[in-house]
Amino acid sequence: MSPSLDRGEPATGRASPAATGAGPAGGATPLLAGEGLVKHFPVRRGLFGRRGRTLRAVDGIDLGVDAGECLAVVGESGSGKSTLARLLIRLAAPTAGRVRFRGQDLALLGREELRRMRRHFQMVFQDPYGSLNPRMTVGRALAEPMAVHRLAPAGERRARVEDLLERVGLPGEAASRYPHEFSGGQRQRVAIARALATGPELLVADEPVSALDVSVRAQVVNLLADLQASLSLALVFISHDLSVVEQIADRVAVLYLGKVVEQAPAQRLFAAPQHPYTVSLLAAVPVPEPGAGPGRAVAAGEPPSPVDPPPGCPFHPRCPIARPRCAVDPPPLSPVLPGHLAACHFPGEAPLAVR
Repeated sequence: MSPSLDRGEPATGRASPAATGAGPAGGATPLLAGEGLVKHFPVRRGLFGRRGRTLRAVDGIDLGVDAGECLAVVGESGSGKSTLARLLIRLAAPTAGRVRFRGQDLALLGREELRRMRRHFQMVFQDPYGSLNPRMTVGRALAEPMAVHRLAPAGERRARVEDLLERVGLPGEAASRYPHEFSGGQRQRVAIARALATGPELLVADEPVSALDVSVRAQVVNLLADLQASLSLALVFISHDLSVVEQIADRVAVLYLGKVVEQAPAQRLFAAPQHPYTVSLLAAVPVPEPGAGPGRAVAAGEPPSPVDPPPGCPFHPRCPIARPRCAVDPPPLSPVLPGHLAACHFPGEAPLAVR
C-alpha cells in the first residue's frame, strides 16, 4: 500500500524538459524559479570583527524547474551548490533576486503563509543522522510533519508512517526504532520518507549520497528516481559526482564560483560539453577500465576564492583555452546550441574524447 500524498490537486504528469534544455518545457511557467539569485556573506576580520571583504557564494543565478523534472546542479566544493539549495526553498534569504513557487514570490509570503507553502517543497540533507532527532523514534519523526500541517487524523498517522517506510524500502515495524539503530543508507531512506510525509511536489536533495558507502549510493539514487517517476515529483539533485548525475538527471546546470557556466539536457551535456570547466569535470570522472587515463584535459590548480574572484571569466586562470579577452570580458550565459547555454567566449573548443 502506498501513502496518499494529498496534494489538494491532481498529480502532474511527467514532463519532457530534457528536450528543451535550458528552461521549462515548451516555455511554460516553471514549478520553481530562481530569478537573479545573489547571496553574499560579509567576511569579518580583526579583533573587533570589522567588516572586510564579501564572500560571493551565489552571484546571479537564474534557474527554472518543471513539474516532474530532475534538474541536477553540479560543481566543485565551494561553487555555491548548497547555498543555492537553501535559497531555492527559502531556508536562507537572498541578498538579491527572488524565488517563485507556482508563480508566487516566496519573499512576499507572511510567516504562516510560508509555513503552509513549505509542505509542497521539502529538502533532503547530506547528513541523514544530523537531520534526524536522535531522541525521537522514526515513527514520531515521520508523523510530526503530518501533525504540523494537519494532513491526517492522529488515528491514521501510524498507518501512513508505515506506508511511507515501505515506500522507501524499509519495514513498517522500523517506526519504533531510533536513528542510531539504522545504517547510513537506511537513515537516508528515513530522511527521504520524512520529506515525502507532507506530499510535496518538489524535493531538493543536497548531496544526498555523498556521505554514504559506495555500495549503497546506487540504491538510494535508484530510489529517488523511482519516487520521482511514481509520484511525479520535481527534483533538484545537487552533487559533485557526475557519474551519479548521469543516471538521474533530465537537465544539468554547472556551477562555478556562484555562477551557472553551462546548462543543457543531460544527454547533450555529457556527449558534447561546451564549457571548458564542464569538460574538466567530466575528465575527473573515474573510467572503469584498468590503466585508462582521463580522455580530456583536467583543469589545473584550485578554484579561486569566492572572496576574491578573478576579473573577466571566472574560470580563465585554470582554462586550457583561455585568451587575453577572457581575463577582462565576463562572458554571458548564452545559447550555443538549441536548448544549450554556456558562459564562454570560445564554446566547444576545449579538447574532447569519446566517453
